[in-house]
Amino acid sequence: MSVSMGSDRADVSVCHDRGMLGLIGLLLVVWLVFVILGFVVKGLLWLAIIGIVLFAATAAWGWVKRNTRT
Repeated sequence: MSVSMGSDRADVSVCHDRGMLGLIGLLLVVWLVFVILGFVVKGLLWLAIIGIVLFAATAAWGWVKRNTRT
């Protein structure tokens, strides 16, 4: 009975990466909805501005995280 820890760690890493990419994707969608709502409802223009800033920050963070993995 032998246990191989190497492949288990790789599987956990892949699962963690997929979860992180899923979270980043979800945040990008949420921020995009905020942007659209902000532009549709003129009184909520501040919501569009916040959505644009958060969308850009999340996209940049995801890009940096993606590049550090390689």
